[in-house]
Amino acid sequence: MSKDVIFSTSVVPLSELLSQAVLAIFDTVHAAKEVLIQKENFKKFSTYLDRIAFILKELSELNIDHSKSLENALEVLNREIKVAKQLALECRNRNKVYLLINCRKIVKALEDSTKDISRAVSLIPLASLDVSSGIKNQVSKVTKDMLDSEYRAAVTEEEILAKIQLGIQERNGDRSYANNLLVRIAEAVGISTEQSELKKEFEEFKREREDATLHNDFPEALQMEQIIALLEKTDVTTPPEDKEKEYFEKRNSLGRKPLEPLHSFYCPINMDVMVDPVETSSGRTFERSAIEKWFAQGNDLCPLTNIPLNTSVLRPNKSLRQSIEEWKNRNTIITIASIKLILQSSDEQEMLQPLCKLRDICIQRELHREWMTMEDYIPILIGLLSANNREIRTQALFILFMLAKDSEDNKERIAKVENALESIVHLLARQIGEIKLALQLLLELSRNNVVRDSLGTVQGCILLLVTNLGSDDIQASNDAQELLENLSFLDQNVIQMAKANHFKPLLQRLSSGPENVRMIMVKTLSEIELTDRNKLSILKDGALRPLLQLLSNGDLEMKKVAVKALLHLSNVPENGLQMIREGAVGPLFELLYRHSLSSPTLREQVAATIMHLATSTTLQEADQEQVFLLESEEDIFKLFSLISLTGPDIQRSILQSFHAMCQSPSGFNIRLKLRQLSAVQVLVQLCEADNLIVRANAVKLFLCLTEDGDESTFLEHVGQRCTETLLRIIKTSNDVEEIAAAMGIISNLPKVRQLNQWLVDAGAVETIFGCLTNGSKYALHNRQVTENAVGALCRFTVSTNQEWQKRVADAGIIPVLVQFLVSGTALTKQNAAIALKQFSESSFGLSLPIKRHGIFQCFSAAPDTGCPAHLGMCTVESSFCIFEANALEPLVRMLGESDLGSCEASLDALLTLVDGERRSGIKALAEANAILPIIKLLGSPSDRLQEKTLVALERIFLLDELKQKYGGLAQMPLVEIAQKKNNHLKSLAAKVLVRLNQLGQQSSYFG
Repeated sequence: MSKDVIFSTSVVPLSELLSQAVLAIFDTVHAAKEVLIQKENFKKFSTYLDRIAFILKELSELNIDHSKSLENALEVLNREIKVAKQLALECRNRNKVYLLINCRKIVKALEDSTKDISRAVSLIPLASLDVSSGIKNQVSKVTKDMLDSEYRAAVTEEEILAKIQLGIQERNGDRSYANNLLVRIAEAVGISTEQSELKKEFEEFKREREDATLHNDFPEALQMEQIIALLEKTDVTTPPEDKEKEYFEKRNSLGRKPLEPLHSFYCPINMDVMVDPVETSSGRTFERSAIEKWFAQGNDLCPLTNIPLNTSVLRPNKSLRQSIEEWKNRNTIITIASIKLILQSSDEQEMLQPLCKLRDICIQRELHREWMTMEDYIPILIGLLSANNREIRTQALFILFMLAKDSEDNKERIAKVENALESIVHLLARQIGEIKLALQLLLELSRNNVVRDSLGTVQGCILLLVTNLGSDDIQASNDAQELLENLSFLDQNVIQMAKANHFKPLLQRLSSGPENVRMIMVKTLSEIELTDRNKLSILKDGALRPLLQLLSNGDLEMKKVAVKALLHLSNVPENGLQMIREGAVGPLFELLYRHSLSSPTLREQVAATIMHLATSTTLQEADQEQVFLLESEEDIFKLFSLISLTGPDIQRSILQSFHAMCQSPSGFNIRLKLRQLSAVQVLVQLCEADNLIVRANAVKLFLCLTEDGDESTFLEHVGQRCTETLLRIIKTSNDVEEIAAAMGIISNLPKVRQLNQWLVDAGAVETIFGCLTNGSKYALHNRQVTENAVGALCRFTVSTNQEWQKRVADAGIIPVLVQFLVSGTALTKQNAAIALKQFSESSFGLSLPIKRHGIFQCFSAAPDTGCPAHLGMCTVESSFCIFEANALEPLVRMLGESDLGSCEASLDALLTLVDGERRSGIKALAEANAILPIIKLLGSPSDRLQEKTLVALERIFLLDELKQKYGGLAQMPLVEIAQKKNNHLKSLAAKVLVRLNQLGQQSSYFG
């Protein structure tokens, strides 16, 4: 602060000078009372001024002679008081943030002014004036007190200055750091933390910077520039739309691949990318923690140059730190954007690792979470809450919790996503890890008034919170309690009753309360949104028995709500089993069979409940306890016969019920009984049903019956019309599961010539090709469609009908089959290998002989070499050659797979090249490196695979070069088979050993 130096040039009466000084003091004291900062220090300063004013008043009342020295003293005093007044006025009128940042300068200026005024007062010539000793003592005392006086900035102010300095030194770019700093400044100087007020104050502070630049106060302007750069990272200073625009401009300019760190980013000691790089006295840079550890171990030489180091000198390498930070930010932005694309895919197996990476990024900095919000991650994360993988749900919950903690805006963003609150609430019925995270997230969301009101409308929320009040996990129980209190606007009677015994009193009223109360309770159970865990708890607490009793109630409305409640609770398989055990099947079937009921909806809901019970029989527990939905052939007949007597909704539920029972541990008996009851005939008819949902369920049940049935059952009912219908379903249906089932039926039907011909004539080959090459259409169920399609294709590749083979080859299917050897499932690979094997069985006969040149062959072009395996002219389309189709390499690879069916199918396909001991085929196998994998199959646990391997090796070892190269490797496995296996395998092993010239030398093999 500069002083205004004022010199008096006119002679003023002494009394007037004294009065002027007193008035100037009063003005300064008044200004000091209105300062915005350092109020305590200015208050202390004002007490000194009041004491001086009192002394001057006493002097003015005395008849003191005018003296030049007294006049000069008063002039100096007036001048210093004006300086103090100017300081007080600046502390009243200037920007509050500016004053806080300059608090140390203000304190120093105030201290200097106090001492200067003290010196001015001490200039009054008291010795030459006729004044009392009392006045002299007062002057002496006040001047001494003022000279000894010290002023200090407040602790809070010092902490803020230190935080500002640290932020500048470390180039801290974290938004939360800047936000917290600005809030602390506002609280320290009494500014409202409302964004509009903070922004207004910040803009005024920026104008102070401009004034400093205009007055050429460059050090102050530079300091303010650094502080402004730090505070400009706050939410106040940058509108959200500007931040988004800046982020996407930066993100779109970065490319798609993260950059590797520069060599200079690595610490030479620990070889990690540095976080806090510091420069030593040798001029080399290291990670601070690494070089400090180096010094702590007693080293005082530079790790790189061996130059002696001053261990007390470690200078932050700010430019390198900034470069590392920029590199990290660049790669983080690219990673966040790339992970988003992965999470939007439908393959959960690929999601978990990137999601864990996203969680780590989220934890690191608030700025990263801001970028995630800008990338619109919230709807994606909400969608992941319904994932099948528990770890995926857990990670998504944690990230959402972190985002919700950051801002009110994020809380509202989460709540605005469709079904977001419902999805989070439903997780309260999961395992404890998910429950705790869901409670934390809901608790955070409930702190926003808008979201809290929405949360209160979510069905099942109170019930699930109450359930978690009794959690063994103390934190979960406490969070549930706090969340209930936050939702205190809800029905307090329900909450208090719920807190008492976890709704047990409410469930008891189902059986003992008045009928109107029972109706309300049952209706609540039938309509409230419940999760699986809660449904299990409700049934366990005794809801089932009173609900079953209500099924026999004479009131139709009571039956309806009771059935709806059972339907609601039965879709948890464990509950379904409990309902079967406790006798729910009888009352439900009685309602279903009563055609006189005036409510179609009631029968439909009964049928849907029975379907849930049927689904529960697929649990292993049902088999262990011998729990069956239908125990007799009569029960099966009665239920299945309803398919022909009811509407589409009941038909669908019955078909789904039988489909579930066919998948149960006792499914074989159900399938057998259905075939005996001519169910196939009914299902064939339903394949032409107008209702697409009924048709789809009929096709799926039809598939179940084809899995282990005898040929006569199907040949009786499946004719040309049925085959055409199945193909039409495959071509026109939008239900991928139905398509897969129809293709599975075609694959499983008896492989008789007439059926195959009907299928070929109806375009089955072309339809199958479409399924195999249009995988994107089938999305999640592509595996089932492909497996069944390749299985169906095997019908038309049999070597006994080369016309069908030709049609398949002309459709371009062989290269597709080869591709499936590489990328298919185990079953797809097996069926693809079977199809290729059947093709290859025709290749020797279809391979064209190579044309031989005459006596002038030396003058003609070089002869064609032909196919190495078939020694003729081969193509994929003309001779179905697996060598020309490049199938040998993937077939050889399949020999090493763990699935025995795939191994056997690939071996069968390869052995078509050595059928009849053809040496050319054997050489082709050797060149494809197939011999060693074939030898390894001698150790297979499958006797049949061992048998085929032994037959193959007997042919392969016809060639001496292969016998010499591989005979030693085959010897010990052959010996083991010869010693331990059955007579047939022993005989085959002996033949191979004879081929290897080993039998005579090792007669003890068969001892």
